Amino acid sequence: MAVKQTAGRDALGEFAPEFAHFNDDILFGENWNNEDIDLKTRSLITVTALIAQGMTDSSLKYHILNAKNYGVSRKEMAAVITHVAFYAGWPKAWAAFRLAKEVYETETEWLDPVTDQECDELEG
Repeated sequence: MAVKQTAGRDALGEFAPEFAHFNDDILFGENWNNEDIDLKTRSLITVTALIAQGMTDSSLKYHILNAKNYGVSRKEMAAVITHVAFYAGWPKAWAAFRLAKEVYETETEWLDPVTDQECDELEG
C-alpha cells in the first residue's frame, strides 16, 4: 500500500508551495513509503512522537486513525500509550487516551489531516 498525500497542496499549495511539496512529496511521499519500516510500525512511532510533544489535537487523532487502519489493534494502542506515559508524561497519556478511545469506538476510516471536520464528527 503506497501512501499518497495531498493535504499540503490542498491547504497551502498557493500560499506555501515549497512547504506543501515537502509535506506531500517528501514527508508523506518518500518518507512514509520507505519500506525499511512497515506502515504499522511507522504509525506507532509517529503517534509516540506526537504524544511526547504534547500534540493532542486533530493531528494526533489523524495518526491514531492511520495506525488503526494500518493494523494497530486497540490493545496495542493502549499498551503503547501506557508505555509512553512513563517517559512523556501522565497528562499527555490521558489526553492521548481520550483521542484513541474516540477513534477505536467508531467505524470511521481515513481522515483528511487538513480539516478538523472529520475529527469533530468523531467527537460527536
